[in-house]
Amino acid sequence: MDEALEIVDVAADLGLEGIIESLLMLVGVVLLLAGLGLWLLTDAGLLVLPAALMAIGVVLLVVPGVLLAVAELA
Repeated sequence: MDEALEIVDVAADLGLEGIIESLLMLVGVVLLLAGLGLWLLTDAGLLVLPAALMAIGVVLLVVPGVLLAVAELA
């Protein structure tokens, strides 16, 4: 966790925190939509992959904002 906070701190010093947060959120939306598409539009008997894609997508939507807030407080 310390390494992740250090990377975010360096990105904040360079002024790239908005770009990094936007990219992670974009990847999260794409993964969420891919998981929903696999779940709703295919005849998949195994629902582990769509559920995992949706869970990772939601995490990537939430974590960048929280990580930057924690980095600013530290």
